[in-house]
Amino acid sequence: MFTELPLTERAQAARAAGFGAVEFWWPFRDAVPGDGEVDRFVTSVQDAGVQLAGLNFFAGDMAGGDRGAVSWPRRSREFRDNVDVVVDIGRRLGCRSFNALYGNRVDGATAPEQDELAVENLAAAARAVAAIDGTVLLEAVSGTPAYPLKLAGDAIGVLDRVQRETGATNLAFLLDLYHLTVNGDDVGAVLDTQAERIGHVQIADAPGRGEPGTGGIDIPAFLGRLEDAGYAGWVALEYKPTTRTAESFGWLPAQTAAGTASTSERKPS
Repeated sequence: MFTELPLTERAQAARAAGFGAVEFWWPFRDAVPGDGEVDRFVTSVQDAGVQLAGLNFFAGDMAGGDRGAVSWPRRSREFRDNVDVVVDIGRRLGCRSFNALYGNRVDGATAPEQDELAVENLAAAARAVAAIDGTVLLEAVSGTPAYPLKLAGDAIGVLDRVQRETGATNLAFLLDLYHLTVNGDDVGAVLDTQAERIGHVQIADAPGRGEPGTGGIDIPAFLGRLEDAGYAGWVALEYKPTTRTAESFGWLPAQTAAGTASTSERKPS
C-alpha cells in the first residue's frame, strides 16, 4: 500500500489517512544497508508520529520471486547479518513484531537440510529480538509453489519444532486471512483452535487481494471470532488497493482507523 509514493513518504501518508501505526516489508535492497539509509527510514517513521507495529526481516528479492532467506543456505549469512539491523530498528522505533519469511525450496539443498537450517536461524533471530522483548513471526504464503508453508499447520509445526529443539518461546504465527483462504485452509478451524498462537494479523480480500468488500472473505466475521477468542493485537491492512491507496479506505469505519496500514510493498507477496 502507498506504493505510489517514495518509501520515506509512506508513513506520513498513512498518518494523514488516519492510521496510528504502520508495518513494512524489509524496506531496503540489501540485508545490511548503509547507516544513512536506515537513519532516513527511521526518521520518516518518527516524523510521521506513527507506531512501527511490524517489520519483516530481509527476504531476498521479493519482486523477483524470493520469499525469505531463513531456510536458504546460500543467503543464510545475509539473514544472520540482517538480524542485528532489524533489532536496531526495532529498538529505535519501539517495534516488537518481526516477520521472518521462511524461504522457497531451492536447488542444491534437500528439504530436511533447509528445514534444519530454518530452525537454527529462527532460534537465532528469536534470541536476538528477545533483547528488546520482541517476537519472531512466521506465516503461510500463497502464490509461490516453491514456498513450503502453505497452511497454518505448516507454519505452526515449524514453530513447535523450534521451541522443542531450541527452547525458544518468543515466536508466534502471523495469520494472513488472504493467504490462508487462497491456499484452501479452514480459517474458521484455525481461529477456533490456534488463536493463542497468533501474534499478528493481516487482511486482504480474495480473490484479487483487494480491499475488504472486493472479494468473498467475510473479514468482519473472522475478526469478530478472533476478538471473541481473546486476540487483542494489531490487524494490518496488507491489500493491493483497487484504486489509489488513500481512496481505498471507504469500507473502514472511521472509529477503527487507528489500525495499521502496510506501507512498504513494491509488489504483493
